[in-house]
Amino acid sequence: MNGAVDTTVGTLDVTMAIVVGGLFTAGFYLMLQRSLMRIVLGFLLLGHGTNLLLLVAGGTPGRAPVVEGKTADPAELADPLPQAMALTSIVITFGLTAFLVALAYRSWRLSGHDEVYDDVEDRRIGTAREHTETIADRAGGGTTADREHAETGADRKRAGTDAGRRGDGDGGIAPGGVR
Repeated sequence: MNGAVDTTVGTLDVTMAIVVGGLFTAGFYLMLQRSLMRIVLGFLLLGHGTNLLLLVAGGTPGRAPVVEGKTADPAELADPLPQAMALTSIVITFGLTAFLVALAYRSWRLSGHDEVYDDVEDRRIGTAREHTETIADRAGGGTTADREHAETGADRKRAGTDAGRRGDGDGGIAPGGVR
C-alpha cells in the first residue's frame, strides 16, 4: 500500500457504461428502420444491452453463499437479484425475438420483402383529423361537445360507414353515391 490506487474497477465501470450505451444506441437506431430484420436485430441488441446493464448494476462479484461446508459473511455474498433479473430478461428477449422472427417470416412470405410501408389509410385519417381539429379551433373553440360532434362527423366520413356507402346515412355520400 505505497499510495497505489486500484483503478481497474473504475476503468471497468466506464468501459461497461460505454458498451451498454453503444448497444442501446445501435439497438434503437436499428429499430427505427423499415426493414423487419433490422428491427429484430435492434431488439436483440437492446436485450443484450439490458442484460449487461442489469449485471453491471449488481456491483462487484461476491462470494458464493456456501463454500465447502462453511458459510460466508452476509456482507461478502453476491447479490442474486441482478442475476435473477438478467435470467428473466433473457427469457423474455428470447420469447419476443421468436415472435418477431415469425412475424417477419410471415410478412416475407406474403409480400416477398421485409420492408414496412406507410399505411395510406392511416396517413389519410391522421391528416383529416388534424384538419377537423383545426376547424373546431378556428370556430372560436366552442364547447367540448361541439368539437366531439365535429370529430365524430369527420370520422364517419373518413370511415365510409355502410350507411354512407349506401347513400342513406350521414356517411358523407349523397343519395346518388356522389360526394
